[in-house]
Amino acid sequence: MKYLLDSHILIWALFSDEKLSRKAYEIINNPDNEIYYSAVSVWEINMKHDKSPNKMPISGQLLVKSSDEAKMCSLPVTKEHALAISTLRREENTPPHQDPFDRMLIAQAKTENMILLTHDSLLKDYGETCVETL
Repeated sequence: MKYLLDSHILIWALFSDEKLSRKAYEIINNPDNEIYYSAVSVWEINMKHDKSPNKMPISGQLLVKSSDEAKMCSLPVTKEHALAISTLRREENTPPHQDPFDRMLIAQAKTENMILLTHDSLLKDYGETCVETL
């Protein structure tokens, strides 16, 4: 199975954070699974690090180095991913969700036939089968 990690899950997995759920740990460490990180996460983390290194001590460069050392696969952003964003719809009467990074991650997972692992409960309201909230 192919899994795409959202930015939080990625950081928690790479840096052994206790916030990583047992289920996520088992999925990520199962040798039968292919684990991906997105250029979108690198962009997001780099922006947060540049803006406030005290709040986000991990740079985009460290994220890439650590992901590559962990033998995770890199997923670039393509025009197909960008176009897939227009297919995303939120269920009516759900709390608002405005995070463009999350929307792109969902679009990537959907386009690439992957499962997006996330901790963000708001993402399930997109109704996409490619989103697994842990």
